[in-house]
Amino acid sequence: MTTLTDALLDPILAEDPAGPRITWYDDATGARIELSALTLANWAAKTANMIRDQFGILPGGRVAVLLPAHWQSAAVLLGAWWAGAEVVLEADPDADLALVTPDRLDEVDTVAEVAALSLDAFGAPVRDLPPGITDYATDVRMHGDQFRSSGAADAVLAGRSQSDVLTAATESASAAGIGSGDRVLSSRSWSQPDDLVAGLLAVLAARASLVQVSNPDPEATERRVASEKITVRLDG
Repeated sequence: MTTLTDALLDPILAEDPAGPRITWYDDATGARIELSALTLANWAAKTANMIRDQFGILPGGRVAVLLPAHWQSAAVLLGAWWAGAEVVLEADPDADLALVTPDRLDEVDTVAEVAALSLDAFGAPVRDLPPGITDYATDVRMHGDQFRSSGAADAVLAGRSQSDVLTAATESASAAGIGSGDRVLSSRSWSQPDDLVAGLLAVLAARASLVQVSNPDPEATERRVASEKITVRLDG
């Protein structure tokens, strides 16, 4: 069965694997990271291999993703779906694995497997993690950057089917005026399923590219509209 990640990335990889797909800014630090579709797919594949091979999560397993809108979060989400997992965006005691920022470790203390992400712009590890917690940045690099799915979950996002999520993403893109080749500027959160669909999946489903900004500065945002050749803006 084709996974959600296959459905989102395959058309983009066929059309424009090298062009910018996700550009992430943090206006609080001045950081900027840009990923092509191919680089995003490589990170997603590493994550999928980690989820399957290191944590033993089978298709249909549940993965809690408690992360902000960030380029690494996109790789985690796409990797989880590639591995055939259902993603939930809240602390879930029934989750098989949780991927979280260090400040949210207490929320997942009953989950069997936990990986923490520093969200450092260049992927630095988390320092002084408690015993039993995996550092994502350290371990994900050991895994291969190609992945072949062995199955997909019936539900892919908080109980929603893949078909429902893809339909919602396509409808959201249409409503926002996002089309193929658009450059989309957003500071939206991805903390709820609808937010994630509108802020990330709609952009990918439309074969557009995303400029995602953390801690947005209004003056920098206005300059960025010109410098990044923005064609569509999503309100934060």
